[in-house]
Amino acid sequence: MSATTALADKYPEGHKYSNNFLKEIEEQVEMGDWVKMCMQCGVCSGSCPTNFQSAWEHPPQELFMMIRAGKREEVLTSSSMWNCTSCYNCIVRCPRKIPITHIMHGIAEYAHRIGLAPKMQATRFFSGLFWKNCTQTGRVNELKLSLGLYFKDGFASGIKEGLKMKDIAIGMVLAKRLNPFELFGGHKCKDQKGIQAMLKKAYEIEHARKAAKMAG
Repeated sequence: MSATTALADKYPEGHKYSNNFLKEIEEQVEMGDWVKMCMQCGVCSGSCPTNFQSAWEHPPQELFMMIRAGKREEVLTSSSMWNCTSCYNCIVRCPRKIPITHIMHGIAEYAHRIGLAPKMQATRFFSGLFWKNCTQTGRVNELKLSLGLYFKDGFASGIKEGLKMKDIAIGMVLAKRLNPFELFGGHKCKDQKGIQAMLKKAYEIEHARKAAKMAG
């Protein structure tokens, strides 16, 4: 079988390249309109400190090419963009000064928003838990945050993880860095209504900004 025949079988007549997903990213993702500027040099991937981890499915330039190739589900269900640590090495070294870090976080946020992000991906889970924890009272309850992480895989797993960390926990209690009574309430900001009003206003501003971007 010739290469031409193989390609014809893979892409039958009527199959055309579509850049719909690229347009979607440009419209929905923060600074997504920069994706098409990537020239696939690979400097970002070579500069990334997490690129050599087993959980890193697709380095930045590969994700950008997948977006341009229309691989919507593969991109949005990937855990790759959640592994970004915001070190900014990629932005500093990119010859075209593409805001790669912002795009990676933007794709992750968009995948989360439309329900395609991996549900138990560690960074996503921690981010959601942290946000819920701190926005309820205006302060982070370290004890509840830790317990939420320990018990994310079930009761038995939580007990096991807790026992592993018991010496550290006891040390923190003795040093007055951890208060076990935080479990029953905890410290909070005085103006609870003000905190919620501030968050509501921030949501309104962000929604208006995104709506204006889509309209323009």
